[in-house]
Amino acid sequence: MELFKKKILSTKAGKGLKKGRKSFIPKNGPTATVIQFIVIFLFIIASYSVIADSQSSKSVISVSELASDISAGLVSKVTVEGDTLDIEYIKDAVHKESKKEDSTALSQTLVNYGVPQTKLSAVKIEVKSPSGFFVFLVNILPFLLPVILIGTILWFMTRQARGAGMQAFSFGQSKARVTMPDDKKQRVTFSDVAGAKEAKQELSEIVDFLKNPKKFLDIGARIPKGILLMGAPGTGKTLLARAVAGEANVAFFSISGSEFVEMFVGVGASRVRDLFKLAKQTAPAIIFVDEIDAVGRVRGTGVGGGNDEREQTLNQILVEMDGFEPNEKVIVMAATNRPDVLDPALLRPGRFDRRVTIDLPDRKDREEILKIHARLKPFAENVNLSVLAERTPGFSGADLYSLMNEAAILAAREDRTKVAQYDLIRSIEKVMLGPERKSHILSKKEKEITAYHEAGHALVASVLPYADPVHKISIISRGRAAGYTLKLPLEDRKLQSKREFLDDIAMSLGGYVTEKMIFNDVTTGPSNDLQVSTALARDMVTKYGMSDKIGALALEGAGGRALFGRGLDDKEYSEKVSADIDAEVSRIMSEALKKAEDIITTHRKALDAIATKLIEVENIEREEYEKIIIAFGIIPKKKLDIEHQG
Repeated sequence: MELFKKKILSTKAGKGLKKGRKSFIPKNGPTATVIQFIVIFLFIIASYSVIADSQSSKSVISVSELASDISAGLVSKVTVEGDTLDIEYIKDAVHKESKKEDSTALSQTLVNYGVPQTKLSAVKIEVKSPSGFFVFLVNILPFLLPVILIGTILWFMTRQARGAGMQAFSFGQSKARVTMPDDKKQRVTFSDVAGAKEAKQELSEIVDFLKNPKKFLDIGARIPKGILLMGAPGTGKTLLARAVAGEANVAFFSISGSEFVEMFVGVGASRVRDLFKLAKQTAPAIIFVDEIDAVGRVRGTGVGGGNDEREQTLNQILVEMDGFEPNEKVIVMAATNRPDVLDPALLRPGRFDRRVTIDLPDRKDREEILKIHARLKPFAENVNLSVLAERTPGFSGADLYSLMNEAAILAAREDRTKVAQYDLIRSIEKVMLGPERKSHILSKKEKEITAYHEAGHALVASVLPYADPVHKISIISRGRAAGYTLKLPLEDRKLQSKREFLDDIAMSLGGYVTEKMIFNDVTTGPSNDLQVSTALARDMVTKYGMSDKIGALALEGAGGRALFGRGLDDKEYSEKVSADIDAEVSRIMSEALKKAEDIITTHRKALDAIATKLIEVENIEREEYEKIIIAFGIIPKKKLDIEHQG
């Protein structure tokens, strides 16, 4: 029976260290490859241009002009380098360039052009032989350049193909994140987990087995192969699994159930095989599958056919868990908040045969969780964590972590170096309802309607004997609410009675009744109150057997769905029973409405006083609120009163 969600375990934030096998990912994508190729191509062209045009730019003259200049006595020196002539003139040492035939001597060529021997002997002629490397480079580069370009293209193509091939080979490998025993930064132990005494006691046997398996094997005991952690979201299932690995000082393989599911059938099963292979090689080790309901749902529903990827993955998990040898030191742990949808083959003895339920923490556990999250935070002298624990029933470990973090953020935003009690109290409301919407300013009329609406809730809750006491009333918008009435139980409860349900429904209708009675009209404000109270009334009739007319029958499962895994529209009862259910829900709502109307009518003066005060100050805390109702003869509920009523 899902009544009060009491939250147990701390969820200290941690970051999993991703180790183990890495899939090959090419560092150069297609764009980078093209850019690299263009850069190399331009570099080669530029180099060739520099080599080809290494000579400085000079005036080029013909051989006949050179012969005329020598005959005129203008040339002082001619340097011969291959077929190139470097001509230095007497005036200003100007250099010019010319070409000659390769097979003919320069002197013979000049004589043929009519240069006198006397003039020719006055010119200094120097012959230089070009270096072998230069000749080789100039001759081979025109042929080598295309070869280099083609080779570069082929190299990039094969590199990309090799990278794609490696990715294809790693597609079926496990994506699990691995925390090794020597990783002190990521290590979590039972001291980091508050509460959950029974869960830690169950799991301590697993730790003992991993540390000393011989003690169990010698006496003929076989440690459970699989441990299923069940609990509401945020209760610390993952943290507890990591704590087991930290206590046992073994490798921790963590993976989500959704990471097994891929587009192609068979990939998930391949990853399961690879994960178990890695764990056996690293044994002793713990395999942790978070949200196992992603692949472990009941088979045979007909969805996806016989080759459904989830079904193949689940089959492989079942086979791997059955294939363990008695002395293999590999423990499989899994977490889910939906154990009702898991396949029975997963839960049978020999697989996940030990199930550990993690409840929401009670008041004492909440205080311990707050102490863990307060380790690194500077607190003011007025901070009292026990008060916070009392004001946070139903909070999970994750909620409490968020509460402490929000309080630190509020203090830092106001440039204070210590977190005060006021910051922690404000953060409770922020986690429950959302941040204050200071920009959402109500008109005078809307403010009055909201004040009377919330005053109606508070007044009905204070008069009814089985409703929780009011701790705060506010008409400052938070989240989607224009105002709110915060009521909290005096002590944690594991069960809730029919009388308490009926008073809760009447309290929810207090705002609706007040609007209708005071303003002779109804706004959209009570819409959520009507939804919540109607759903609660229907659950009383169809789930909890709290209707005398319907009797002790459970006609709907959790979440309002039909029982036994049937569809949403499938009903296990007739149309007559359906009509009787509607009639019973209507009767419960009508009686609660009449109860709220009687209270508002009887205590109209107290209602006006509460609403007037709300319009004036916008927030009323418990002490101030109780002074107002005591003045009108309403006695606030105390812990002793609740005990006598029980």
